[in-house]
Amino acid sequence: MLASAQRWPAECPVVHFRNVSRRADDSASKNSMQASVDALRQVVYEHYGLHGRDLPWRKTHEPYHIFVSEIMLQQTQVDRVKPKYESFIARFPTFAALAEASVVELLAEWRGLGYNRRALAMQRAAGTVVQDYCGSLPEDKEALMALPGIGEYTASAIRTFAFDKPDAFIETNIRAVFIHHFFPDANGVTDAELLPLIRTAVDQERPRVWYQALMDYGTYLKRQANPSRRSAHHRPQSRFEGSRRQARGEILRMLLENGPLSPQSLRLQVRGWDVRHDDALRGLLSEGFIGEREGHYRVGCSSDSGTDSEVLTPP
Repeated sequence: MLASAQRWPAECPVVHFRNVSRRADDSASKNSMQASVDALRQVVYEHYGLHGRDLPWRKTHEPYHIFVSEIMLQQTQVDRVKPKYESFIARFPTFAALAEASVVELLAEWRGLGYNRRALAMQRAAGTVVQDYCGSLPEDKEALMALPGIGEYTASAIRTFAFDKPDAFIETNIRAVFIHHFFPDANGVTDAELLPLIRTAVDQERPRVWYQALMDYGTYLKRQANPSRRSAHHRPQSRFEGSRRQARGEILRMLLENGPLSPQSLRLQVRGWDVRHDDALRGLLSEGFIGEREGHYRVGCSSDSGTDSEVLTPP
């Protein structure tokens, strides 16, 4: 880590923004806050110059590529996304190719990223882009948020990284930076308290580079003490081992690897079948990930009856 970044909190007075917000008309407080924001920018950019991450989606401004990367990065660590991103783009190079893919093809390429609902939502969004926008991703934030699987954060991130728009947005790495530098002794810091600072700090001329640098600095801080834990919005990630989410993944993996399986064969193929798998199977059927046809479960097909079939109950 840079020496300047290590020195900054001690040498540059930290503005306690809760005090500043109560004195919004105090020009001295505003000036002090701006000075601290300017100092933060210097630290962030210096750190980025030495330790910026080499990520494949940072080498392009292609909106489709940014769209894919941002959906993949939802709730998934960068190290898991990197090896999947390029193969996914190669397999589905355009919105049209993604929209036309079968569910089996899509989920086979998505394997390893988890939260498979994102893949189906991304495909539906691709279909909307093809149908309503002639295959070109819209820049408008409201239009982006109307697409399946895209909320306010993802819409702003896409606008910033694909179109260089200076939106103000928050994710866990950004929280870490602003809590660390502006709320060093506080707990329960809200996003409403952070957003005015984030908005002030955005580099209007280089928002894309600014947010890349900001996220890399936040990643560094989280490896040290993770200031984002002091956010009012911090929620520890639920345990994967032994979870219903793990059971869903096991069922999908078996069907993708082996093709259609009878209920009895599926149960035998999945080690340790229990009530979690019953629940997971019901969910996969109701959500359309799998269906039952001719007495076999299959990925990406509707059931013969159009309704959920009976789920096995373990002995």
